[in-house]
Order: sequence, then C-alpha cells, then structure tokens
Amino acid sequence: MDPLALPFRDLAYVFIAAISGGFLAWRLRQPVIIGYVLAGVVISPLTPGPSVSDVHSLELFAEIGVVLLMFSVGMEFSLKELLQARWVAFVGGPLGIALSIAMGLGVGSLMGWAPAQGIVLGAVISVASTMVLTRLLVDQGQLRTTAGRIMVAITLVEDFAVVVLVVMIPGFASLETGHLLSLARDFGLAALILAPALFLASKIIPPLLTRVARTQNRELFFLVVLAICLGTAALTSAIGLSLALGAFAAGLIISESGYAHEAVAQLFPVRDSFVAVFFVSMGLLVDPKTLFSNLNVLAVIIALIVIGKFVVWTGVVRLFGYPMQTAVPVAVGLTQIGEFSFVLVQVARNAGILGSEIYNATLAASLITILLNAALVRYTPAALVRVGLISQVSPLPDEVGPAEGLRDHVVICGYGRIGSGLGSAFETFGVRYSVIEIDPDVVGTLRARGILSVFGDCAHSHVLERAGIHDASLLIVSVPDRDRAQLAIMNARRIRPTLPIIARAHRREDYEVLSRAGATEVIQPEMEASATIIRHACGHYLMLPDYQIRTYLRSFRAAVESVQSEPT
Repeated sequence: MDPLALPFRDLAYVFIAAISGGFLAWRLRQPVIIGYVLAGVVISPLTPGPSVSDVHSLELFAEIGVVLLMFSVGMEFSLKELLQARWVAFVGGPLGIALSIAMGLGVGSLMGWAPAQGIVLGAVISVASTMVLTRLLVDQGQLRTTAGRIMVAITLVEDFAVVVLVVMIPGFASLETGHLLSLARDFGLAALILAPALFLASKIIPPLLTRVARTQNRELFFLVVLAICLGTAALTSAIGLSLALGAFAAGLIISESGYAHEAVAQLFPVRDSFVAVFFVSMGLLVDPKTLFSNLNVLAVIIALIVIGKFVVWTGVVRLFGYPMQTAVPVAVGLTQIGEFSFVLVQVARNAGILGSEIYNATLAASLITILLNAALVRYTPAALVRVGLISQVSPLPDEVGPAEGLRDHVVICGYGRIGSGLGSAFETFGVRYSVIEIDPDVVGTLRARGILSVFGDCAHSHVLERAGIHDASLLIVSVPDRDRAQLAIMNARRIRPTLPIIARAHRREDYEVLSRAGATEVIQPEMEASATIIRHACGHYLMLPDYQIRTYLRSFRAAVESVQSEPT
C-alpha cells in the first residue's frame, strides 16, 4: 500500500471502530465515550486482530479533537450561569478541587508515589464529566432541581479549571527539582492570555462576526469561527502554552458575542467526529494485559473517586448552607471522571509524570466510575429517601431555561414576510413567541423590542433548544429553503414527538417532503392564494351563495392536497 494512504486507512479504522463501539454503548444505554475507548482497545496494535499501523499518525487528529472540544467549552462557558449558584460554584468549586488534589497527594504519599504523581492523580479525579453528568440529569429529570443547578455550575468551574490544569501539569514535573518558578510562570502566562481574550471578546470579535453574519453565508461564517479557534490556539502554542488553552480562549471570545449558539451548532458535527478520534486514540494506548495488572492501584483510584469525592462534595455543599437532600445528590453526581480527565492524563503522560501503571489504572477507573455513576445517580436519592436520611428531592418551580422562562409559547423559524406577520398577530392577541433568524440585524431589532430571538439556523437541534422548543406549544417553520425546513421539522419531531408543527411549503413539490418530515400541517401559499381569489371572485363579484363556495373550497383543498401527496 502507498505509504501516504496508510494514515487514511488508519483513520477509516478509527471511525469504523468508533461507530461500532459508540452504537454498542448507545444500545446498552451507556455514554458513547466508553464505547469509543473500548473500540480503541480492540483495534490497538497491542491486541490481536485488525489494527492501525501507526498510532502516532493519529496524534494530529486526536489533538484537533481536544482543541475543538475545549473551543466548544469556551463558547458555552457562561458567567451568568455560574452566578445562579454564586458562592457554592465560585468558592466551593475551587475548594472541592483543592481538597481532591490534597486527597490525591496524601494517598499518593502513602502509596510511595512521587509528589507530582499524587498531585496529578488528585487533579484527574477532581474533574467530573460535564457531558455525562448533564445527560444523566436530563434522563432522570433532575436538571431543574436545586442539586442539578449546583452540579452544572460546579462542572462549569471544573471545565475552566481543566484549562488551568492543562497549563500547570507539565510544570508539576519540576517539583522534583524545586522549579516552582516555572509553574508560576505558566500560570502567569495563562492569565495574560485570558485577559486579552476577554478584551477581544467585547471590542473586536463581535463586530467582525456581525459583518460576516450579515452576508448570511453559513460556510463563510463557519470558516471565520474556525479561523479564530485555530489561530488563537496556534498563538498560545507559539508562546509555549497549550493548544487547548488557546482554543478555550477563542471559545470564550465567541461566547461574548451574540453568535455563539450558531457557532456551536455548526461546530458540533466536526467536533464530535474528531473527539471520537481522540477517545479511540486513548484506547489505542491501553495494553489489556497490564490494564488490571495492578488491582491495588485501580482499587485505590476508584475508592478516591467514589468514596473520597462523595465525602468532599457533601462537606463542601453543606458548608455553604445547603441541606442534605441537596448535598447528597450533588456529591453523587460528581463521583465520576470523564473526557477531561482523559485529557489531563494524556498531558501528564506526555510530561513524563505518570507511568503506564497509573495511566492504565486511571483509564480503567474512568470507565468503571462512569458506569457506576449512571446507577448511583438513578438509585441513590430514592434509596436515601426510603431510609429517611433525606427528604424528597423536588424540582425548582421557577427554573429559568434556555428560552428565559418562556412556557407554552410559539417558536417561529424565519422572520421574513410571513414570520413578521405572524409576530404582529401574536403580539395583538397576547401570544408569547420566540424567533430563530439568520439575519443578525433582524435578531438585534427583535431583542431591542424585548422578544427572545436566537441567531442561527433552525435546522440545528441546538438552536431549536435555545429557542425553547422543549416548552413550546407550537412550532411554525416559515423559512423558504425546503432542505432547512425539512431538517428543522425532523429535529423538532425528534425532540418533541407530539409538538404541533405548521410548515410553509414554498413550492407545490415541497408539500409531501415536509409532510413526511413530520409537519402536522403544511401551508402552500399558491393554494391559499387560489382559494382566496376564488372566494372573492365568487362571493363579492359573482354573488354566489356562501355555502356553495365553502363546499367547493373544501373539495378544492382536498383535491390539491391529494395531488400533492401522490408519489412522483
């Protein structure tokens, strides 16, 4: 085989393995990252059967996955969300991380490890998986509880802490030689990077994105966003910091503009593809023969994560005045490690801090604790209620969702002639509504009027969710692009199977496509215009009886819909 083709063959192996492992994990109702890592083990050169030829050839693709993951975290990082949990997030979050690191250092010293190894272990176990936790909270209906809000806020703080830890971990290796100044230098440089990033966020990038968004060219918008991500990452790498830090800073820049939701929605497919490569590449490095070779180390790490973190976070949440019925669910939800722990483990391995023994044990512990956490989140609160240790955990009555508290509203996709007419009618009748629009000027005007409007493409699930589709009473898709309307209807139907959906068919041939996509009712403007002309001509000018006109219009509509529904 041509040597130039080998990396592409390996990449094909990785994607096939990721699809297989991810599908199997999904079928077993487990996080897909478990399937990705296990799939990497299967196609590793260290295991029998088909395998990649060169693990190192995939490092670039895996690094892109880390960069895009950190970039998306930066875009979704919100100080407003943290302020909802206030002190328990800002102070309790760092306190819990510090206690976890101290716990890792203490246990590491008892195990005879070097101080740097104990600190890294504590850092690794301190970070819970935001993706896994959020998914579990949604599945269990606990996202709108007080505990759910605190958990999400703490994991946001942990996501930010990962960026700092990625910068600091290589400096931990110098603890053996006493080079603490290097560690301080890295932290100082990180601060110097974040400060200009915040300045750029408020002064330079939003106007640039506004200019690009006005072109309404999705490809150009995505390329500009990607250039900001990779350019900032390259800048931080050039001055000796990690690519991940630059990517996070770039995401933070985008988050301060009004275009983060569309950027995240466009990035999702690319990000998830390369993130899958990253997790599979983690599995490629695992040697099954040595994975469980040191059960003592594995047992210690699992105990630290499940028992140690439970004690730490229960104490931290109680310290800030929350009752046990809040502290216990928070602590249970945080007793796992996930994707960012993998990132930290890999950084520590590359820095020469962790050997294969601790590295493999940490990977095994992450897989086991994610599996355990799914069961713990599901069953622990109910079990504690039964034994009387805590009272029933109930949702918050006034939880503010992505659509700023809207309930039973109408979501309008597209605010052109039809959409704006609908908006005027709804305002007249006192009906609350939100708008998804790709024109930034229209979005700005609507926001100035106090109307919830989301800049983005209604074809993306993420954008639909930001407009509050979970709590809407009706969705109206009035965009002229049939393909985008079809995707919007299909995604909306997947999110809300019973939601009424009215769609506009721009052409007659679009009627059947949108109906099959899941629209409850499809309106075809040409047919409505014909019906209106018939009604006016026959009623106002020819003076025909109203009942005859109504009867004919019913048969006319039925005939037109029947023709439109016939297969072509």
